This record gives sequence, C-alpha cells and structure tokens, in this order.
Amino acid sequence: MTNGENNKKSDGIRLIEKGKRGFFHLIFSRLGLIVVLLLLNFLLLFAAFAWFGQLLPHIYGGVAVFTVVMVIYLLNSGMDPTAKITWLVVVMLMPVFGSLLYVFIRNDIGHRQLKKRLQKLGDDTSDMIMQDADSANALESVDPLARSLTKYAAGRGCHPVYTATDVKYFPSGEAKFESMLETLAGAEHFIFMEYFIIEEGVMWGRILDVLAEKAKAGVDVRVMYDGTCEFSTLPHDYPKRLAALGIKCKMFAPVSPVVSTHYNYRDHRKILVVDGKVAFNGGVNLADEYINAIVKHGHWKDVAVKITGGAVRSFTLMFLQMWNIDERSPDFSQCLTEPPKTDSHGFVMPFGDSPLDNDKVGERVYMSILERAKRYVHIMTPYLILDGELETALKFAAERGVDVEIILPGIPDKNAPYALAKTHYKSLLESGVRILEYTPGFVHAKVFVSDDAEAVVGTINLDYRSLYHHFECATWMYGTSAVADIEADFEKTREKCRVVTKDTVWDGYKRLRPFGAVIKAIAPLL
Repeated sequence: MTNGENNKKSDGIRLIEKGKRGFFHLIFSRLGLIVVLLLLNFLLLFAAFAWFGQLLPHIYGGVAVFTVVMVIYLLNSGMDPTAKITWLVVVMLMPVFGSLLYVFIRNDIGHRQLKKRLQKLGDDTSDMIMQDADSANALESVDPLARSLTKYAAGRGCHPVYTATDVKYFPSGEAKFESMLETLAGAEHFIFMEYFIIEEGVMWGRILDVLAEKAKAGVDVRVMYDGTCEFSTLPHDYPKRLAALGIKCKMFAPVSPVVSTHYNYRDHRKILVVDGKVAFNGGVNLADEYINAIVKHGHWKDVAVKITGGAVRSFTLMFLQMWNIDERSPDFSQCLTEPPKTDSHGFVMPFGDSPLDNDKVGERVYMSILERAKRYVHIMTPYLILDGELETALKFAAERGVDVEIILPGIPDKNAPYALAKTHYKSLLESGVRILEYTPGFVHAKVFVSDDAEAVVGTINLDYRSLYHHFECATWMYGTSAVADIEADFEKTREKCRVVTKDTVWDGYKRLRPFGAVIKAIAPLL
C-alpha cells in the first residue's frame, strides 16, 4: 500500500487540496468594517475642510444639530442599554456614517424576507411537538421555578421538556468524534448535520468517508454550514462537490455581492441527528483543532452531549426549520416519528435562539440559573463580552453567597475578544466572582452547571455575538446523570487553571489593556 493510500485511509476523503483561506476575512469582519467607516468619516471631514472652507461654520452647525437629534432619539429608544451607549459613541464619533449604519441595521435591510420566512416556519411548527403533560407535571412537583423556565422557553418556540431521555457528556472533542463516527456508521434512514465551521482534514475527512458511503446506500444525508466558511475554510462550489457524492448540502447566508444586514446573523449551531434516535450538540465544530489533531492555541478544550430518547425530536425540528428556509414545500415528516424512550431519570429540554425576534432565550436561561442557584454556578466559556444585565446577574449571585466560577482561555484565539473579556474581570472579582484561565490552551466549551442539579451545554457563548446576533442552540438538563459528569469535568479542568486576581488580570498581556479599554465602547458591534 502506498503512502498516499495510507493517508487516504487515515484522513478520509478530501475534495480540495487545502482549506481555502480568504484574504477578505479582515475586510468583512466587524472590526474591519468599523475601522473602514471611521476612516471614511475622517476623509469626509477632511474633504469638507478642503473643498468647502467658507461653509465650515454652516457644516459644523448642521452636524451639531444632526448629532443632537440622533442622541436624543437614541436615548429614548427601547434598545438594550449597553448597545444604546455603543450607538451613542458611534454617532458622536461618526455623525454621518454612524447614523447611516444605525438606520441600515435597525431597518432590517436585506433580511426582512428571512425574518418573515423563519417566523412562518416557526408558526407552522409551533405545535408539531406537543408538551407531554406527565413530564411537565413531574418537573413542577420537583422544582416549580425550573418548570417556570421551561414554560418561558416553550413560549418562545417549540421547546418542550422531556423525560425518559438519556444524556451522555463528552469532556473533549476527541471523545465526541469517536462516538459520532460510531453513530454515523449505524445510520439507516437519515443523517442531518448543521455546523458553523467545516474544514477539510482528519476529522471532516473521516466523517465524509462515512457520509459518502451512507449516501450511496440510500440514506438521506444532508449537510448545512455557515456561509462564512467561504472566507476561511471552503470554496464557493463545495456544496456541488458534496452533491457529487450523493450528499445534499446548503450554505446558510452564502456570500454574495449584495449589501445586507443578513450577514450579521450567522448560523452558529452545531447539530447532528441520526435517524431521529440520536442527536449531538455542543461546541465542537468539524475541524481538526476541535479534536487536537492540529495545534492552534495550545490544547483545545471543548465539550459536547449525546442525546438519546424523546428530546431528539426537538433537534430534528430545529435542523429542518433551518433547512426549509428556501424550500417551496417544507417537509417536516422526520419529526413525526417518536424516538424510543430510555429508562433515564431527569428532565431534558433542547432549545434554540434566533436573533430575528426580540427574545434573548439563551441569555434568559443563563440568568435564570444564576437567579435560582443556592450553592454554586460553574461556567466555561471562550469569550466574556457582557451586557449590563448579565454582568449584574453574575455579580449579584456571587454577592449573595453563591460560588460563581468562570473558566476562560489561558491562550486566546483573538486579541480583541480576549482584551474585552479582561475589561470585565475587575468588576466581577470585586463582587466575589472567581475567574480562572485554562493554562494549557483555549477553552471553547459553553457550559453552565449549578447545584449538582441543573446544567446547560450547547453553542451559546457569553458574548454579544451569541446572545444577540447568532442562531444558537443548547441542551438544558435537570436531574440527569450527566449533570454530575459535567461538574466533575469542571473540577478536573479547574486543576489546570491559574486563578486570576485583581493584580494579575493583565499579566502577560499588558499591551492589550489600552486596546480593551478603547474597543469596549463598541463591544456590541464586534
């Protein structure tokens, strides 16, 4: 056997020679856009000085009046207070372009049809999975406040709470990967995959081997990934390359030369459903750093869960809602089959969060856990870019005696969010929140666990992107055996962390301190 054949066997199928890296990534990034707008604004002012020198008093007066009007309007708007401050800063720095940007974003330019379509799909499927009364009553009898949380989530989408559902926790991407391959190999009817990032390599290659084999055998294989992969990992025609293998593939919000706020809303979800019987959820994307096959930022710490039982139906529905956005005749028949129940104890509620409504479901779930906690709330998150509400909830929980601990990366993947995270440290530490940084590398896990009873594992980071601007999903659980496994993993991870104090917040990264202070003013736009 040749070396090439050996590599093919170990790494799986490759459809491109190398993951394509887009040089437009910085230009199209949020920070890049803001820098470009600032430069345009200053160029416009310079041009006004040069060309209309005699009219400068009138220009100054007009800009001043316009700025005052915009400031008064923003102060009286109903938006989130933290975002309000950001827009005030932007408008005062860039009166013309800042105001145009605000109008552009607030008027849903380019994504009104998407919003209407998703609303219709949500309405059409709102009662597709009915809440089992016995499960709801059982949770009510155990913890009425937890039941109140599930009522809230059910009112924001088809998110029933289930019993007789097993949750298996994976403390690493490697563990999830091996279970994924085993589950995919047993697929008989359909495989649904929805991921934020796909990149060719060992992980995706081995998965693609199985998908191609299953598609050839007649299994309905569907893959959906976010359109930003065009900037970083995959070529534009990748769906056609998968189609040649018998795999149906779609990009969410593919890149096109149309100016639209649609691109601000990304599909950050990670869902795998097989035959309606098993589902996977968590932070692990389909790229080699997530299983530590390559090293990018030290050791990559990630987590995931495997769901078996009734709750799988919710993940099937979430996938099909996104898949059917551009389908003339939406088909949700795969949701109708009742998955086999398990003998597991506890309650499970998969839920999604959309940026196109006014409900911040992910943030509300996190805040509910903080408000109801009695002994501890332990958190793992890669980013910490907080609005005022969530920061207050974290601080208040600690101030009333709850052990609030947050594990963050010791090695950052990006300087801007890392600097922004550190701007929150001092305030949190003063309230008694314990902050730890994972010294071996980068934490990409998104975990909340509380009081040995309740936990959330999913895709929702503690930052504006996840809480306000991304399509997200997660698994809430109460009283399942996985909760103890999640807490045990947190304690094990804590052993590999350094404790941050007020004196050590910027150790090793003092150069980022002024950067963090400056960009905090525009944090909601990043």
